[in-house]
Amino acid sequence: MSTWLEQFPVVVSALNEGFLQTMKLFFVTLIGAVPLGLLISLASMSSFKPLKWLSRGIVYVIRGTPLMIQLLIIFYFPGLILGNNIWGGGESGRFLAAAIAFIINYACYFSEIFRGGIQGIPAGQEEAGLVLGMTKSQIFFKIKLLQMIKRIVPPMANEIITLVKDTSLARIIAMQEIIWAGYSFMKGSHGISGVIWPLFFTGVYYLICNGLLSFLFNRLEQKLNFFR
Repeated sequence: MSTWLEQFPVVVSALNEGFLQTMKLFFVTLIGAVPLGLLISLASMSSFKPLKWLSRGIVYVIRGTPLMIQLLIIFYFPGLILGNNIWGGGESGRFLAAAIAFIINYACYFSEIFRGGIQGIPAGQEEAGLVLGMTKSQIFFKIKLLQMIKRIVPPMANEIITLVKDTSLARIIAMQEIIWAGYSFMKGSHGISGVIWPLFFTGVYYLICNGLLSFLFNRLEQKLNFFR
């Protein structure tokens, strides 16, 4: 039976591959969820009632149900309805389904943060902009946006750090992220079986990644303090 020192290079190589998949899902989710969340927040504040209540209804459902269930529904439900798995059986299909589920889920959470940031800006600033002849879009981009960013950095930082850890839920549809890679060594992956330490070792990757994110967000908050 090989020792952990002999197993270490094989384990780290597999975990690195899993972590790259985790980071890929993380960045794709951010790229998709941030702009979508802003659109949903604007829709939820719209004066057009059907759009307002539709967007708020979607946010209510998504925030009120577990992400794991949403992953299962998005991956398996089309196949149950159409009789054919639209995602295919490969890793790329599983990644696409996971990315869509994560983007929708986090866009709804981000939308509430955006909405709170926008509505927290005093109404007098918009009124002053209108008096000066500015349009609502000019008021938003030239007056409200920077103030909103400053207000939402702490809650957004918390959600983004949570996103890193939530990527582990993608294993429910057998997407091979880092937790999947660590767990596989208990089942006989790469000729190693019954070994549990790689699963615990995955925590080091999360700690390093979230430590770096915390550092970057702290620096960003310090920079934005200039606008007090």
